[in-house]
Amino acid sequence: MSEILQSCKDLIADAKISCAELVFKDICLDILAKSRLVLTAEQFEELRDFATESLKEEKVAVSGRRIRIQ
Repeated sequence: MSEILQSCKDLIADAKISCAELVFKDICLDILAKSRLVLTAEQFEELRDFATESLKEEKVAVSGRRIRIQ
């Protein structure tokens, strides 16, 4: 896996942990738009799938309760 692809995944994962839902979605879109310029088509598809799954995953609130992000 390329370092750029892994870095993009790390950015998305970090944003999921530390951002509100709407901000997270905006950050994902920004990362995807910029990464399209430097990743191969296959790498971009992998990152797109990773971002999609991240958006679908449940987020654990500070209280420990699970929140479903849709």
